[in-house]
Amino acid sequence: MLERYFVRPETIDRIRGAWLGEPIEQYVDWLTQHAYRARNVYRRVPILMRFGEFAQTHGATSWDQLPEHAEPFVERWVQEHSRGRQAQRKVASEARNPVVQMLQLVVPGYAAPGRRSWAKQPFRVLAPEFFTYLREERGLRPTSVCHYRHYLRRFEAYLARIELRQLADLSPAVLSAFVIDSSPGLGKTALSALCSVLRVFLRYLHREALIPADLSTAVESPRGYRLSGLPRAIPWADVRRMLGAIDRRTTVGKRDYAILLLLVTYGLRAREVAALTLDDVDWQRERLRVPERKAGHSTAYPLSPIVAEAIIDYLQHGRPSTDARQLFFRVLAPQAPLTWRAISGRASYYLRRAGIDVPRPGSHTLRHTCVQRLVDADFALKTIGDYVGHASADSTQTYAKVAVEALRQVALGDGEAVL
Repeated sequence: MLERYFVRPETIDRIRGAWLGEPIEQYVDWLTQHAYRARNVYRRVPILMRFGEFAQTHGATSWDQLPEHAEPFVERWVQEHSRGRQAQRKVASEARNPVVQMLQLVVPGYAAPGRRSWAKQPFRVLAPEFFTYLREERGLRPTSVCHYRHYLRRFEAYLARIELRQLADLSPAVLSAFVIDSSPGLGKTALSALCSVLRVFLRYLHREALIPADLSTAVESPRGYRLSGLPRAIPWADVRRMLGAIDRRTTVGKRDYAILLLLVTYGLRAREVAALTLDDVDWQRERLRVPERKAGHSTAYPLSPIVAEAIIDYLQHGRPSTDARQLFFRVLAPQAPLTWRAISGRASYYLRRAGIDVPRPGSHTLRHTCVQRLVDADFALKTIGDYVGHASADSTQTYAKVAVEALRQVALGDGEAVL
């Protein structure tokens, strides 16, 4: 594969003759398979050559010793190539990314820094089996485990700041002080989530005899009221404005147009769009199947003509040629399936681009808008809940408040006449 990018035989011989020649060639093959452009190969191979020389100079004798030299090499690279603080992060990323990607290919079990690695796991010394407990006993998904990791890192940092080093020294006063200290930087929902995580952690510590008493009852969440929130729906005119902001002449535009139509037409969640495959679109019966919904079931929708046209346009002129069955893919290399975070991010991007002012713009904004259309059309809440995939009718009750005009008439006029 090196011959595809380098013309001079001496250049190819120098790469293959290097200590990391075999891993570098394997990495070049990987870049090609994932549709990286040639300029990426030209830029990254010299960095990896330098990394091999650096690691060997500092005592590395086998590939499994390479990870310990990765960050020192990045620091050296930044010192040599950055000009000012603003450029340091970019230069570090340019050096770190190819090194990390190559190590993931050639070093078994290597985890990229900052990506769920053992070193980043909170309380890995004081409560080393807690995250195993979450995965194996509670059966939590990886995204939920990351949720716990995020809040427990905050708790671990707080304990280090107050110099409390033994979990057995925890007390209700310490826990209350931590919650109060965290409050200014968190909203009500995030603070409730932090308290919930903390209670689960404390119950586990007591079960494992790591603390003498169950302190979970000492952690109180902020008071909340059922159905107190207001869905983040936007008028249908704003939906048209958002869709009009998409440049459908481009590959990205064709893909994003189909994604946003799925979100706002069927009220799908970002995770459900990310999970769609080619097999979920039944062209013969004109059906769209949405499997593995949050409620634990699947739903089949009539395939809207406008949605079908958008998907066809993307399949014919935008989707990369790949054997994978996922429907939506990244445009830039590596050409991997889109994640739910990326899908929500695209919705947020176009809402902002269209100048639509809405709290926390994202995929759920379009889901709420879909529900608003159904409420305005006088569908029953049970029907709406089934349409958008709610497990319980209670989950749909908050959407009744979307009928703002009718509620305003109840408040200002003859309520009985409206009802």
